[in-house]
Amino acid sequence: MLKRILICFMLAVSASCLYSQNKTIHGRVINADLETLPYVSIIINDTVKVGKTDLNGFFQIDIPISVRKISFESVGLDQATVRLIDKCDVVEVVMMLSGTYDFIHLKRVDKLRMKTFKKLPKLHKEAFEKGIFKTDKSCYRQEFIPPYVKDKSNANR
Repeated sequence: MLKRILICFMLAVSASCLYSQNKTIHGRVINADLETLPYVSIIINDTVKVGKTDLNGFFQIDIPISVRKISFESVGLDQATVRLIDKCDVVEVVMMLSGTYDFIHLKRVDKLRMKTFKKLPKLHKEAFEKGIFKTDKSCYRQEFIPPYVKDKSNANR
């Protein structure tokens, strides 16, 4: 009888562990001037808001283990979307300022933004050297999302 109770208990515990697989992600968000960013929204699956950064730019969120993409959004900043790599639990992000580009062609704007985007790994390392970040390299891949995407289906009209 004791064996049956023990086996049932072990099966119940292992089954609950299988269905509740979450992971904790923590980190910090700063801008290109290495200043911390408070109240940045953290979004998964493009719609589900899972948290915000605190006054010092730190955050800690619990997400399902299946989530691979996290977005960071704030007013005046370009959305930062990161793709997590396996066993990545520290996400430290440098966000780009969103500028206004009057009287400039959209393709030129994308080139200027891409130039800034390519500097982000260098800024990450600089933040590590100044003690702002805990890691010298990111364990994720950040995506560049251009605001201008030429829709080829409308070009034929």
